[in-house]
Amino acid sequence: MTQKELFDIAESWFEQQQWRSFPFQKQSWKAFLQGKNGLLNAPTGSGKTYSLWVPIVLNYIKDNPDYQTKHKKGLKAIWITPLRALSQEIKQATERFAEDLNTQLTIGIRTGDTSQKERAAQKRSMPDLLITTPESLQLLLASKGYDKTFKDCTAIVIDEWHELLGTKRGVQIELALSRLKTVSSKLRIWGISATIGNLEQAREVLLGHQSDALQNSVLIKANIKKKIKVKSIIPKEMETFPWRGHLGIHLLDAVVPIIKKSKTTLLFTNTRSQCEIWFQKILQKYPEFAGEMAMHHGSINKETRLWVEQAIRNESLKAVVCTSSLDLGVDFAPVETIIQIGGPKGVARFLQRAGRSGHQPGKTSVIYFLPTHAIELIEASALQQAVKHNTVEDRIPYLNSYDVLIQYLTTLAVSDGFYPKEIYHEIKSTFCYQAISEDDWRWILNFITIGSQSLQSYDEYKKVEILEDGLFKVNNRGIAMRHRLQIGTIVSDAVLTVKYLKGGYIGSIEEWFISKLKPGDVFTFAGRNLELVRIKEMKVLVRKSSKKTSKVPSWMGGRLTLTSQMSELLRKELYKASSKTGEKKSLELKALSHIFEKQEEESIIPGSDEFLIETFKTREGYHAIFYPFEGRFVHEALGSILAYRISLLFPISFSIAFNDYGFELLSDQEIDMQQVIDNNLFAIDHMHSDLQKSLNATEMARRKFRDIAVISGMVFTGYPDKILKSKHLQSSSQLLFNVFRDYEPENLLYQQAFIETFEHQLEEGRLQKALERIENQSIVWKSCKKATPFSFPIITDRLREKLSSEKLEDRIKKMVALLSKK
Repeated sequence: MTQKELFDIAESWFEQQQWRSFPFQKQSWKAFLQGKNGLLNAPTGSGKTYSLWVPIVLNYIKDNPDYQTKHKKGLKAIWITPLRALSQEIKQATERFAEDLNTQLTIGIRTGDTSQKERAAQKRSMPDLLITTPESLQLLLASKGYDKTFKDCTAIVIDEWHELLGTKRGVQIELALSRLKTVSSKLRIWGISATIGNLEQAREVLLGHQSDALQNSVLIKANIKKKIKVKSIIPKEMETFPWRGHLGIHLLDAVVPIIKKSKTTLLFTNTRSQCEIWFQKILQKYPEFAGEMAMHHGSINKETRLWVEQAIRNESLKAVVCTSSLDLGVDFAPVETIIQIGGPKGVARFLQRAGRSGHQPGKTSVIYFLPTHAIELIEASALQQAVKHNTVEDRIPYLNSYDVLIQYLTTLAVSDGFYPKEIYHEIKSTFCYQAISEDDWRWILNFITIGSQSLQSYDEYKKVEILEDGLFKVNNRGIAMRHRLQIGTIVSDAVLTVKYLKGGYIGSIEEWFISKLKPGDVFTFAGRNLELVRIKEMKVLVRKSSKKTSKVPSWMGGRLTLTSQMSELLRKELYKASSKTGEKKSLELKALSHIFEKQEEESIIPGSDEFLIETFKTREGYHAIFYPFEGRFVHEALGSILAYRISLLFPISFSIAFNDYGFELLSDQEIDMQQVIDNNLFAIDHMHSDLQKSLNATEMARRKFRDIAVISGMVFTGYPDKILKSKHLQSSSQLLFNVFRDYEPENLLYQQAFIETFEHQLEEGRLQKALERIENQSIVWKSCKKATPFSFPIITDRLREKLSSEKLEDRIKKMVALLSKK
């Protein structure tokens, strides 16, 4: 069959659906049929699935002209999705095309949710297209004879590549692809990515550093301008001294008319606890929404989540309060309206969420922005600019993740074994391990066979045996089983299941939250008030409670920080607010004019060439507030460096508070700020060593090492029904950390813990850029009589840690009354 005849088959199917194919879809079909690899960049809801599934089927038709009468069994294509929730969507879309063309192609799903029975059936006979996750793909590589399974595979598609890039799951994919390229000679590798800045680098990471696959590849961009309308919900009355305490709940009455006017509304919150609170508050005030409103976040049980997703498709729900669990590709054509509660902290995340409405080619996406405190309106204004200028973040890939490599090599040893010489070249061809040296490689091989230098006397670390012909193999069934149970790179706190006393599974919750509760305490979860009865064998047993007050669970993952692009946009908007510039202001900035006036009364709004420091005294002590507008992680590091450097000048101790806009040093004695400025304490020299000394980097690296120890298999997390408690995990990994620190500091995993702490947690590169910027700005120090509108959210954030929400609200009312006096 010619390419034209194949295209005609696809085009006539598109016409039957009353669709028209896009140029970028045809480009993808053509490139795939020419045997090329590639990365496709297209916005959410533009038909990405058919861009790559169509040519996979057409290629099968071309190679098998009698496809309608004879079915050639065996795995032909793999579709990787980062979220299990998306697999049903992809299955429905792919089945539709395959069945309508009468191809007899079968489609199967293999994720953590797949039953044992289904897996066994797949083992006997693989479907033609397998939809799976990065973890399940690794599990397939851990099974005997995997090379026969993948031998005839012609395509692997990595969906939502922007979500995997810059994570260790992305590294897992890089390693799996390096093996599959060797096993399957006809393999074409394709990635699909929505919002991402560094597309060229994303393609290189996907296809391998300087690899043949990269040379024979294309980057296809969909020329579809997604129309996005951002509407801010501007409060009628706005506090002059904003604070973060009420999570935007005071604007609830402004939200309800928007919900009533739309068929279906998604309300996105940044954290699961915020999601729980909003769901409760809307139902308390508007009980008529009962039965028409639901909640969706990652800790709610699978059945409920699937029911909610289906209900959105059927338009049987008026509103869903959700978290990022509904960010990605789940295809809900009917969603009309999106409401973002609080700053999304990143442009890509915001655009992704906006794309959930008008989720069809050519439709305009409408997203409402609801500020949780007034100053977040500056973020709304910055997001308007991002939409206008099409600004998107880069995703920074990982380098030298030795823990993931050790896990991967053990996986290969568990299945058919491997020869180091063969595998070394495959690994060196990946982006992550392009710089791995022969010495590092030998260290890793030693580690999996005899344990590291300081662990040689312990048999439990000798996992892989070297057979006579040089094959590295795991022959111990116990080791193999434990390894299979622990494949994956997502290491969270130990998770407990929440169940009713009389049975009935509700969801899962992190151990660190439950450990703070005692029997009889009431907490809100999955939209219900539950009383803790007892904890038994990793299960939280509860009963329903009619108590009105309750604790809301918080999750460790709830701390988002501003991305670097977002903070840059924010600074630009803020500079416009300064009365010195005559620049045109957005509606949001105009709405904040009374706050800006009050700020300029007491201090200034810094311009682009100014760095603002404010000092004032209250009954709590002496406050010094600094405003880099760089996101909370950078401020945590910057605050620690500065406190350390000041303590070298004069003996003084501080408590540090920070938010996304700035940080505060609070002390019981006054800082000589002129000395701080004169001694150039924002200098970039010795930044790394000062950061190490000031932040107790060892303690942070110790926490990071726990994850590394789990991923590399040094610490076993337990069997499914007997998961180790996180404190036991922590103590085992701490013991190893201390052994390496004292006896083997050159241990690659020990060193990795420090590198990841600085590069990923403290964003050292970004910190350096912030210091470089401050060095080129003129420092403006304002000695104020009292707190300013800019400093108020930082001060009140510190109080939140100490006071209950009722006491905090009373305290803040008094503070505002005092500050508002002329």
